[in-house]
Amino acid sequence: MGIRQGAGSDHLSTGSAILEGADTAVAFAEYESVRHRLPAPRAPSASTRAADLDAIAEHFDVFLLDAFGVLNIGETAIPGVVERVEGLRQRGKQVLVVTNAAGYPSSVLHERYRRLGYSFETSDVVSSRMALLKGLGDHAHRKWGMVAAPKFGLEELPEGAIFLEDDPAAYAEAEGFLMLGASAWSETRHALLEQALKDKPRDLLVGNPDLVAPLESGLSREPGHYAHRLASSTGVEPVFYGKPFPAIFDLARERIRPGTPDHRVVMVGDTLHTDILGGSAAGFRTALIQGYGFFDGADPDASIAGCGIAPDFILDRP
Repeated sequence: MGIRQGAGSDHLSTGSAILEGADTAVAFAEYESVRHRLPAPRAPSASTRAADLDAIAEHFDVFLLDAFGVLNIGETAIPGVVERVEGLRQRGKQVLVVTNAAGYPSSVLHERYRRLGYSFETSDVVSSRMALLKGLGDHAHRKWGMVAAPKFGLEELPEGAIFLEDDPAAYAEAEGFLMLGASAWSETRHALLEQALKDKPRDLLVGNPDLVAPLESGLSREPGHYAHRLASSTGVEPVFYGKPFPAIFDLARERIRPGTPDHRVVMVGDTLHTDILGGSAAGFRTALIQGYGFFDGADPDASIAGCGIAPDFILDRP
């Protein structure tokens, strides 16, 4: 699959050019190159193969589902998953969405799931945007400069925040930076932010640690890609709030039914370095989808062996 520059998992339409020669192998190598900034996984174990979520349902009481690559690819629901989610609920399972789609306001995110056919309640969705906004409580109020799409407006965002576009003065005036979505980002804007951080180091908070995300036509560049580049070039270490980092899983724990032991909770996703690594580091069990999303039907065994991040289950489909 190709990588679309700046299309982003906060993107509601495609149209950016595909970067020639960029595919999942390139993305995997990039994830490996930033392992020193990622959490450590549990010790690797053998993975059990199964057909889908129904096949592992007896082992778990709570399912934490990634969105992209598990519920949908871009603006298309993965066939059969709407029905499978409802079936799990009918069996008494709790199903939560745990997503790195930090670029979406909650209202847009919920409308999207509704449009795709899912019936998630507000309390059923945990996003890295929510984790970042909660994390702002640990920081004094300041004028934040935002890497985000202006078309989604300022819903939920801190008072006085400004969108970073093409005016260098905005980068200089910002007292800290929030990276939410990359659909409106560009190399020109990235260079402005890089120079601003070199001139005056400031906090860099990242709502979406993903390097890439699956769309119908390929892989998109995500905020994590740019954040790691900034860390390497400026020495400013980002604070990450989404998978695989703890903040989003701490927020998910607040939604999980009280008394549920960790081994009865499974994080289901399509990406080893975010969903599987994050779920494992949080103490949950994990299931990798190989038929959609990052691996898109390819056998993940070589990748698992290469990185040492082993899911408890490998599923053909969600």
